[in-house]
Parts: sequence; structure tokens; C-alpha cells
Amino acid sequence: MKRSQIKDRIIETASLLFYKNGYNSTGINEIISETGIAKATLYNHFKSKEEICLAYLRYKNTTFITDIKAYTSSKPKGKNQVLAIFDFLELFFNDKDFNGCWCIKTVSEIPIDNTVIRNEIQNQKNAFIQLIFDLLANNMESIVEKDMNSIAKQTYLLYESAVGESHLHQSNWPIIEAKNICSKIIS
Repeated sequence: MKRSQIKDRIIETASLLFYKNGYNSTGINEIISETGIAKATLYNHFKSKEEICLAYLRYKNTTFITDIKAYTSSKPKGKNQVLAIFDFLELFFNDKDFNGCWCIKTVSEIPIDNTVIRNEIQNQKNAFIQLIFDLLANNMESIVEKDMNSIAKQTYLLYESAVGESHLHQSNWPIIEAKNICSKIIS
């Protein structure tokens, strides 16, 4: 197997384990065992569990951003394209492996002084706010430019709370209600 394929397999395996079981509950030996590689092979690709975590966060985010952009752009232009982020979330929620937000799960498990992982998560969340801003700017001519940033952040907060609350309640009602509130905000 090629070096890049091994690295990808480690990332995919660690991603499944971190997302399902949590960062702290997943040990290096479990990743090695599930991947079916030697410890030396893992350490040839990653120097630490923190490096694996960063690769996991980037892997999940890349997939998320690609998928949500494709999903929203497939919807009719206008309000429907903005609100499609909540429809996308509902599809994600209905997936059998839904376990909430990988970023929030991870940040809740790291020490407050772990700025490397915290900064990665903040960068990803800021990129998502930018994605929402772009959706608003490209679809909602009625929103005044000076209000666009605030509305993008409000929409982001609705989305993020819907992720956490749908996971907590094991129900899609938080997603539906967040979408309803967002619809009123962007009208």
C-alpha cells in the first residue's frame, strides 16, 4: 500500500473513532489496531495524537464544506439556497452515525491551553460563517450590506445550536425550529 493510502487510512479510522467515541476515549493503540498497522507505521505518518486530531478535524471539515456547498448550490437561488443549510443538517442528523458536532466534541475534551487544536476549530467555524455570509450575499438582495455579517453570525448560531440540541434530544425538532427562526431573520 502506498504511503499516502496508509496515511488516509489512519485518518479515516481515527476520524470514525474520535467522532464515535471521543478524542480522549480513543487511544493510539485502538487506532493502530483498527487500522491494522504497526505502531512504527503510525508514528512515521504522525508524531502525536494531537497531529492525528488535526488531520481528523481537517478531514471532517473538508468533507463537510464540499458537501454543504454542493447541496446548497443544488437548490433554487434565493431564500431556499440559504435555508438549505438546515435541510443539509437534517440529512446529516438522519444518518445512522450522527453524533453531533465533531468540533464541539473535540474542543470540550481538550485542555483550555491547547491553542493548536482550538485555533484549528476556530478557523473552521470562521470559514463556515464565511460560507453562510457568501450564501446570504449571493441570494438575499433584500439584506443591507451592513447587516450581512451580523445575520451570517446569527444564522451560524442557529445552525450550531440545532446541531447540539438535535443530538441531545435525539430529535429533528431543533433543526426545524432553527430553520423557522432563520427564515424570519432573512425575510
